[in-house]
Amino acid sequence: MKRVEIPSRFFFSTPPAPCPYLEDRLERKVVTLLAGDDPDGLHNTLSHAGFRRSQDLAYRPACDGCDACIPIRVRAGDFRLKKSFRRIWKANEDITARLLPSEATREHFELFHRYLSSRHSEGGMVDMDYSDYQAMVEESPVRSRLSEFRKPDGSLFAVCLIDEMEDGLSLVYSFFDPDEDHRSPGSYLILWHIFEAERQQLPYVYLGYWIDQSPKMAYKKRFYPSEILTRDGWKLLPK
Repeated sequence: MKRVEIPSRFFFSTPPAPCPYLEDRLERKVVTLLAGDDPDGLHNTLSHAGFRRSQDLAYRPACDGCDACIPIRVRAGDFRLKKSFRRIWKANEDITARLLPSEATREHFELFHRYLSSRHSEGGMVDMDYSDYQAMVEESPVRSRLSEFRKPDGSLFAVCLIDEMEDGLSLVYSFFDPDEDHRSPGSYLILWHIFEAERQQLPYVYLGYWIDQSPKMAYKKRFYPSEILTRDGWKLLPK
């Protein structure tokens, strides 16, 4: 097993707050600043240890009596489209995509706000204004980009903020047209990034945390083969 060595630095614990995924539970996070001479290298090291990025911070759940949040990544080179994914891919074959610098636009923000109002109206992010969104997209000390997706008429379909790591793409946050559920946009975005990672000859797509008990997060195990972070390192998740 390859041991992940985390550089000596300051880590802070957040106060307990209601868990957004599991009822009657509290979440707590360990956070640290992505700073120093090599923030990209630090980000890669922390990501291998199960951390995620939010603006200039790296965080990892550290909840009392709960280990439901499990880091998960897809093996891009070994991924194959199963029947249900082929249907999703075909349903979106008219979508065009491009990679852009991580710069906020009003058009993106309007879709972001529509998405939150429709899908996460009770979450804390729904109150974000344009300056908050701009900070989320642009205040990154590491290599980040936006993937943008448009429908045949040119209208905006989806946007994903991604971090470019040494061994893969990390999906930080994605949002899409809430009126396009019939396209299965969430799954399509993951599929596109898996194929993009393969095109770039990157082995992994990092999907954040898999929570088997949460309907919002359990779907990530469908993208097989995937690995989860265990006490003994990254291990293949059984089907």
